[in-house]
Amino acid sequence: RRGAMWRGAAALLCLGAAWVLGWGFDPRGWLVLPAARTHLLRAAELARYRGAAGQPGLYLALLGRVFDVERGRRHYGPGGAYSGLAGRDATRAFATGDFTPAGLVDDVSALPPGAMLALRRWLSFYGDNYRPVGKLVGRFYDEKGAPTAALRQAEAAIEEALKLQAESEQRKQQFPPCNSEWSSAKGSRVWCSRQSGGVLRAWAGVPRKLYSPGAGGSRCVCVRTSGPPWGQPAAGQHSDRGDLDDPHLQEYDGCHPQAQQCILTA
Repeated sequence: RRGAMWRGAAALLCLGAAWVLGWGFDPRGWLVLPAARTHLLRAAELARYRGAAGQPGLYLALLGRVFDVERGRRHYGPGGAYSGLAGRDATRAFATGDFTPAGLVDDVSALPPGAMLALRRWLSFYGDNYRPVGKLVGRFYDEKGAPTAALRQAEAAIEEALKLQAESEQRKQQFPPCNSEWSSAKGSRVWCSRQSGGVLRAWAGVPRKLYSPGAGGSRCVCVRTSGPPWGQPAAGQHSDRGDLDDPHLQEYDGCHPQAQQCILTA
């Protein structure tokens, strides 16, 4: 089982990397797919589209949307790295990389936000690169081709994941991660610069421990030491201490409050 999951995850990663390099990816743009035909397929009919000799074609489904992947036959056809995705809705596998029979299913309930964002990216990929041919009657579409409660729940989960992603990115801009290094002889050193944690900014800041509710620990972040707190206008009344007074922050023991680096002995 683990071997199939590892191979599946690696295969999806390679396919995704090829798409990013070849077509690009906008992580902020919401999914816009071409309108699918009204053709409705059932699971038994879709199972005939696995690309084998004598079969009518090569299809796969994702969140109930059916795509013609004939142009990717070397990937999805018999013997291809992703042949397990053909002729079925294996939405869950796109998020988990689990290519075992238990993973090649359409149940996406209880998937974490990161997995739902992965499904959104895959939907965008297929919408950009393969022809939509219809909808699969079952978990996500009913007998008339109307969205089911399961699809609405999946869409809501994707929207919530996007919201969390935006909040996380905003938090990262407010509290960029510290630079850090460790050695067995000297222990750890954390420090701040104008480009740490992949965030380029006009200020360096000072290291602090940031505790996030429910995280069960802290991480080192760089904190602005002047100006208004995050989100407050510069023209308003404030203490000119930046975000130093945020209640989720804690100073490092033995480190000067205004020092841009802290030595944490082993």
